[in-house]
Amino acid sequence: MKLFICLMLLLYMNPILIYNFSTKSNSRDWRIIDDGVMGGKSQGNFSIDEKGNGVFEGAVSLENNGGFSSVRYQFDKVQVTPASRICLFVKGDKKEYQFRIKDNANSYYSYITTFKTSGEWEEIEIPLKDLYPSFRGRTLDLPNFSSKSFEEIVFLIGNKKNENFKLILDKIELK
Repeated sequence: MKLFICLMLLLYMNPILIYNFSTKSNSRDWRIIDDGVMGGKSQGNFSIDEKGNGVFEGAVSLENNGGFSSVRYQFDKVQVTPASRICLFVKGDKKEYQFRIKDNANSYYSYITTFKTSGEWEEIEIPLKDLYPSFRGRTLDLPNFSSKSFEEIVFLIGNKKNENFKLILDKIELK
């Protein structure tokens, strides 16, 4: 029990950087997946701006049964505890986005939640235990996230309407 408490304190006091954007960041670390994989017409783009922030932007189209754009980042497994949370430092466009993780990058489903952006820089804190399993927009009859690690994060926009979007990312931490 003491070891568990020490690990929790260490994790709480020393955040683990999942990604810290800078002018030296490589936009190719991130991969766009749009609804074009299913015939849709949405177009997303990911770049690093002059300030060194990650910029996920584009247009979601409902044409051809489309309706989403996403950007994902895979990395070596990161260990977590039941109390772990993701902290996103972002500036959005007042739209709602999904944040997704996978404990195994080859899993067919993700653990997801949604967050609404304010239009200002903000820190959004997401307890991992609150992420629920989903596949192609359907909640699965499985428990919420309870794995000991994860290895992929995804930002997705799919609000069931035609819209332009822009989400600016500064850093992503695990606490």
